[in-house]
Amino acid sequence: QGVDGDASVHDRVLWALHVSGMDDLLKFLASAQAEQQWALHVLEIISLMFRDQNPEELAALGQGPAAAEHGEDTQELETLRQRELAEKRARALQRTSRHSRFGGSYVLQGLKAIGDRDVVFHKGLHNLKNYSHDLGKELRRVPRRRQVAP
Repeated sequence: QGVDGDASVHDRVLWALHVSGMDDLLKFLASAQAEQQWALHVLEIISLMFRDQNPEELAALGQGPAAAEHGEDTQELETLRQRELAEKRARALQRTSRHSRFGGSYVLQGLKAIGDRDVVFHKGLHNLKNYSHDLGKELRRVPRRRQVAP
């Protein structure tokens, strides 16, 4: 004895036809102009294939609970997409259109400049490790005759 969801003998025969590729052959015979003499036989086979089927169930087969869940998922994705676009627009409005190249000014305490004042550093903090007092100064060219021999 089988369970309620078990396939009947008819369903198993239809599955065997599908696996063997016989359904493709039937579709070819039904649609080919040169095979007109087999049209009534193919029509009878197809009518026997759909013998125990209810037309309403067949029509609703592709639109069952899976289609309802698909619709809900699509609706949820659309709301998330709309929310993301709204956040993106809000961020774009908050940003100014011009880029400020001002990286800030920092006072380096403990490092003296001219006089007794601390050094004011106008570059980004990532450039701080390369800082020297000669930063930005042009190197004086020493004449070749005054250059120190290496």
